[in-house]
Amino acid sequence: MKFRILHEIRGRLRVRMEQRYMSFRQADTLLYYLEQQEPVLSARVMERTCDAVIVYRGSRETILELLRRFSYETASVPEQVLEHTGRKMNAEFQEKLITKLILRAGSRLFVPAPARAVWTGAKSVRYLAKGLKSLWKRRMEVAVLDAAAIGVSVARKEMNTASSVMFLLGIGELLEEWTHKKSVADLAKSMSFSVNQVWLVKEGKEVLVPGKSIRPGDRVMVHMGNVIPFDGEVADGEAMVNQASLTGETEPVRRTLGNYVYAGTVVEEGELTVLVRETSGSTKFEKIVQMIEDSERMKSAMENRAENIADHLVPYTLGATVLTYLLTGNATKALSVLMVDFSCALKLAMPISVLSAMREAALHHMTVKGGKYLEAVAAADTIVFDKTGTLTKAQPSVARVVPFCGRKERELLCVAACLEEHFPHSMAKAVVQAARERGIVHEEMHSRVEYVVAHGISSYINSSRVVIGSYHFVFEDEKCTIRPEYRELFDSLPEEYSHLYMAIDHELAAVICIEDPLRPEAPAVIRALREEGLNKIVMMTGDSERTAAAVARRAGMDEYYAEVLPEEKAAYIKREKEAGKTVIMVGDGINDSPALSASDAGIAISDGAEIAREIADITISADQLTELITLRRLGSGLVRRIRRNYRFIVAFNTSLIFLGIAGVLQPAAAAFLHNASTLFIGLESMRNLLDKKQKI
Repeated sequence: MKFRILHEIRGRLRVRMEQRYMSFRQADTLLYYLEQQEPVLSARVMERTCDAVIVYRGSRETILELLRRFSYETASVPEQVLEHTGRKMNAEFQEKLITKLILRAGSRLFVPAPARAVWTGAKSVRYLAKGLKSLWKRRMEVAVLDAAAIGVSVARKEMNTASSVMFLLGIGELLEEWTHKKSVADLAKSMSFSVNQVWLVKEGKEVLVPGKSIRPGDRVMVHMGNVIPFDGEVADGEAMVNQASLTGETEPVRRTLGNYVYAGTVVEEGELTVLVRETSGSTKFEKIVQMIEDSERMKSAMENRAENIADHLVPYTLGATVLTYLLTGNATKALSVLMVDFSCALKLAMPISVLSAMREAALHHMTVKGGKYLEAVAAADTIVFDKTGTLTKAQPSVARVVPFCGRKERELLCVAACLEEHFPHSMAKAVVQAARERGIVHEEMHSRVEYVVAHGISSYINSSRVVIGSYHFVFEDEKCTIRPEYRELFDSLPEEYSHLYMAIDHELAAVICIEDPLRPEAPAVIRALREEGLNKIVMMTGDSERTAAAVARRAGMDEYYAEVLPEEKAAYIKREKEAGKTVIMVGDGINDSPALSASDAGIAISDGAEIAREIADITISADQLTELITLRRLGSGLVRRIRRNYRFIVAFNTSLIFLGIAGVLQPAAAAFLHNASTLFIGLESMRNLLDKKQKI
């Protein structure tokens, strides 16, 4: 691609692409291409000027070569990225705002006063109608105040005042609509998913294939704990499907032969073969947008309180207007009071604050599904961690395979990988990865695989029953035994590893030693969370007492619980909440789902089980636990901002009312200052909450 350098300093380039016009799609393609390059730290693309600003590390020549190699035709960009970037929406709202400002200035300069008066009168009809509609429904809302202020101004033939009020209201409405839509779009995009690999049912066998290769009419197998990747009909099987991401329903629904299922929903129990009907990601995105816009989960308790206060203050503002007129007999002073209300600013600033905080969370690779969850994170005094894949590294590895039968290590690892590849757990992934690294290629040689939550999996190979999982599952539930000649070897298993036990026909066949080291940042994160005000930090795991104690000691936990079942985690959280605690749960597995649901704010690790991510209220990146500190500071910052906005709005507008009653402010000035302060507080609420020093 041809380009020229407009400006450069060390580590930063501004270039102009040699083309006369850049479409939104082209701009998004170039931006995605640049952001995927390893040396690029950040990039911006301006479609109006065909410019790109690139911040990079390393060699300048590397960046220039990347730009030379770029082509719109060959750049590989997921269609979902191009469909839902928000660039077009931002441009449209920017154009609307500029148009409003130009028309306002132009009308003041070039349109005669009588014509402006007629136009103002015509525009006022919409606001008057909204006010009358609220009164008809017996609701005393801000629309009544707006209608009264505009109506009185028009009646007094103060058309400039009425025009100014309507102009500022229009700007406020446009700003609120843009901020809301942008925040919702950013959130929905981060909640949407791209399908990487799926199990294609072909000639009676399951074959792992890239998601992009699936076409309508194909059949895909969805095992328990996995997300349904495409819209389609159930062709075989039976399952309980969690549809909370689309419908908000907390209870799973039963899906059997012939029922329709939707992309993004999760199989909680059972398994399904789905006949694919729709492979586009746009339907999933649109459903999420609708869910967000309709769901009351978007609102925090503080936001709801602010809106209720706003509605309750409307009658008092009207009463103050009437009282002022009765006491002073001065219509101008009364109108000055009417021009000021608290509800407009409260209803604009609070939602913008929450949505902006959710947008900012997305910038830190965190998905927050509602403002109330940020508020819960800010208020929390107790945090509960899962161990495997959460406090320990998201990618554990197989250290050893210890045989307890006459079979070789490779054969036993092959059997284990064949079963484990169907399930989304970090230890299962470790087994599959170990087989791949050793060059072990296997065919599907087992019958239907059954998963027992928090215990293990079982199946049949030929006529032999194979189970793999925890000590409790293999030896206590399945009653498997150890051959006497292997007892000494079993007792000498290395203690520093987590163990997966595999038995064939009720006899221990192998122990897979999993190296699952503590995340290096975990102790520092635990200390920082304690400094941020969390006074009870707990670890709960299904692992053995010995392993749990070692991890808890190194991480710096206040309490730990070993060999716990999923329902026991959830029960603990419920007890803490009944004791008046606000509890956060952090986990990544299928077995963490009940606890994530029971907590005030459930936080899932992005690399964990899909069902955990769907059920969780917040998802953070798997890279660093330090994002928990950022999340806490973001929630605390949001609470402080909402309280600060509330105090400012009440104090400032109360001052305007008293100045109006005293005759210091005329109605037009009161309207201007009130609406200007509303816009100011709205714009201020759009700013990022965290400065560079607070980011981790």
